[in-house]
Amino acid sequence: MNDTNTSNNATPNAQDLAAAADTGGRKLHGFPQRLLLCIACAWSLFQLWIASPLPYMAGFGVFSATEARSIHLGFALFLAFLAFPAMKRSPKTRVPLPDWALAFVATFAALYLYFFYDQLSQRPGNPITQDVIVGIAGLVLLLEATRRALGPPLTIVALVFLGYSLAGPYMPGMLAHRGVGFEALVNHQWLTTQGVFGIALGVSTSFVFLFVLFGALLEKAGAGNYFIKVAFSALGHYRGGPAKAAVVASGLTGIISGSSIANTVTTGTFTIPMMKRVGFSAEKAGAVEVSSSVNGQIMPPVMGAAAFLMVEYVGIPYVEVIKHAFLPAMISYIALLYIVHLEAIKAGMEGLKSSNPPRPLLNKLLGFLTGLIGLMALSAIVYYGLGWLKPALGDSATWVIAVLLMVVYVALLKLGSRYPELEHDTPDTDITVLPQTRPTVMVGLHYLLPVIVLVWCLMIERLSPGLAAFWATVMMIVIMVTQHPLNALFRGRSNLGADIAEGFSDLWWGLVDGARNMIGIGIATATAGIIVGAVSQTGVGLVLADLVETLSMGNLLLMLILTGVLSLILGMGLPTTANYIVVSALLAPVIVSLGQQNGLIVPLIAVHLFVFFFGIMADVTPPVGLASFAAAAISGGDPIKTGLQAFYYSLRTALLPFLFIFNTDLLLINVDLWHGIVIFIVATVAMLIFAAATQGWLVVKNRWYESVLLLLVAFTLFRPGFWQDQIVSPWQDIAPAQFEQAYGELEEDESLRVRIEGLDDYGAPTSFVIDVPAVEGATGAERLDNLGLMLMEQDDKTMVDMATYNSQASKLGFDFDQTIVAVRAPAERWAKEWLWLPALALFALVVMLQRRRRGKMTGQQSLA
Repeated sequence: MNDTNTSNNATPNAQDLAAAADTGGRKLHGFPQRLLLCIACAWSLFQLWIASPLPYMAGFGVFSATEARSIHLGFALFLAFLAFPAMKRSPKTRVPLPDWALAFVATFAALYLYFFYDQLSQRPGNPITQDVIVGIAGLVLLLEATRRALGPPLTIVALVFLGYSLAGPYMPGMLAHRGVGFEALVNHQWLTTQGVFGIALGVSTSFVFLFVLFGALLEKAGAGNYFIKVAFSALGHYRGGPAKAAVVASGLTGIISGSSIANTVTTGTFTIPMMKRVGFSAEKAGAVEVSSSVNGQIMPPVMGAAAFLMVEYVGIPYVEVIKHAFLPAMISYIALLYIVHLEAIKAGMEGLKSSNPPRPLLNKLLGFLTGLIGLMALSAIVYYGLGWLKPALGDSATWVIAVLLMVVYVALLKLGSRYPELEHDTPDTDITVLPQTRPTVMVGLHYLLPVIVLVWCLMIERLSPGLAAFWATVMMIVIMVTQHPLNALFRGRSNLGADIAEGFSDLWWGLVDGARNMIGIGIATATAGIIVGAVSQTGVGLVLADLVETLSMGNLLLMLILTGVLSLILGMGLPTTANYIVVSALLAPVIVSLGQQNGLIVPLIAVHLFVFFFGIMADVTPPVGLASFAAAAISGGDPIKTGLQAFYYSLRTALLPFLFIFNTDLLLINVDLWHGIVIFIVATVAMLIFAAATQGWLVVKNRWYESVLLLLVAFTLFRPGFWQDQIVSPWQDIAPAQFEQAYGELEEDESLRVRIEGLDDYGAPTSFVIDVPAVEGATGAERLDNLGLMLMEQDDKTMVDMATYNSQASKLGFDFDQTIVAVRAPAERWAKEWLWLPALALFALVVMLQRRRRGKMTGQQSLA
């Protein structure tokens, strides 16, 4: 009882924290409130307009990318100064006159690029006095808006980089650079697309807003409550069931949520009190919610909007980003479920009482398989049916498919009307019996349709993320406006006018909430653009690379650890999107360049996922972990202890980046379907074993040597190639003069590893390693020609004579007058997967020892 009261009293604090972080700390009334809501709704409508095909069909309202970014930032700045007070003691119920002035000036500065677009395009790099004044005002007010909306961390980081840009000649040692003039700085940061109005703000404008809006509409329609109910009905009766339900519910909401804090508060107000009720301590209940909510940011298809930024930064299709990110995210969530299970076993917890009718295990399995086969059959019918319909119907296919979709929607609502409606529980609701799973699932199936539309447009139709989100949002709007009248009609209690009004009210608040949730993200992406602009203008990335190389002393593992720690530090206090922009701009090039110099060739997507995983860990890690503070406010626990416990639960998330850097199979890079399935199964088992080792419990409590053995087993399953490399070298050395011959003997899926020495762009000596993949050609000479590479022998050295412009060779890094100092070809070896067998045998030994020990303990208890 005391726990419940504590959580109830604390819950408003958590909601206030989430509001202050995501939608603003002010609670306005009267005209200021109406203006703020109308501006927020107008922002959402503007974003829907520019994402739709309507401007091109209507022939007006078409904006260039720079103009759209300018208007996007204008909305964000205006709302930021209205919604966020300047200080804690500033008035919360009204907007002071200075804030009105700052809002209008900041908005004008942002819209300057829209109003004077033509004039600015005619004087690139030559700003007039007016341009400089507006740019200064814009930068100052953007930093102030950032301080209000996101707190000091990002503001301080941006100021440091601005100061570094100006103070280059006065910096010591390796930090020095030639410096940037004040006018050139303002021009670069505010009047071009290299700084504030760069790629980050462009992605926020084109993609991020629509996905945040989509999530807000889903939540307002009732999908968030539906996900929580389904999770509890399906998992609540197991050991520690509420905690398992919290993991699944947070994962489902995290898929579409752009904020760790919002995710924590949305699901945590309900799940944390329930976890405490079955025996979790306040800190552990909060930590489970934090771990699962923060991990929602690594779940495709949205990944806290970072997925769309990766498309731009890595230069690969969106579908490829999703494919590479899927496996680590799934493994991480499955492991968290297992950690919760172990915690429940250790504490002797029981689940809540299930109201599902008892069914034999065989019947459950048959029901699951029947449902799975039915779902696969339905998917095949839809996929191939639409594949047949589209060419058969031609231009009218879109309308026919839309009608079919509406028929399915109405049918699902009719089906759901046969079951009781879902209730919106409060944290103090005394739940002793869980709802039945089948009725809970059936009553909200229509909420899945917009998600299906989104995934279909992204993965099958291969539409742009912005257009896919637009069509999914259109489907969501149709559902919000019609679900109340249709549901009431099917349930025989129709009040058409009131039901339609309720639907439009939900839509209005969904549009408003979507825009208010975007204020912080819009401001963050713009401010992160300052950091990206400083990197491009000063070359500070090279300085960081030198710093990490010096500190790591050339050790690859130490280099990665340092990069991970720097990602954690840089990510503290930042929202997911800004977090990724900052760490990827600063630290991703460090791993790539130092890896090449030390013989570690890492795909760029693996590097970006590495810094992204560590960046989001900052939401967990004390002393700044904002999600941990929000969870502690709900649970009544200590925020620092909650953060430390959440970090302990999140060790699996910190482990994965190191694993997929050294074993890119985990990212499904160059892996076929069946090999991918095997990797998923083995990697999941390995992560569960790792969780058992770190939690100190498998069958019974681990002895210290058993935990060590389990860690060894997990490592071997994750990276069998490490042990194989100790036994048999993966490479055979070849004389550089035999490069052409060795290249001609390569198999299609193999590559040569080549060390190059030469001069970098600044004329300094450099040495790095290149992986040269096999290309088409029957002989080595043909392959070199197709690669665009010409070699020559000079003074017993093999040198690059020419790398054809824009050829694959030039893209790999070959250049005129470089020297090839070492060549390695793949050695013939047995498959590394054979090493899984001794690892699994060792695991079986640990299980046998623990089962025997449990048997003895059970026997002693029975004798007693």
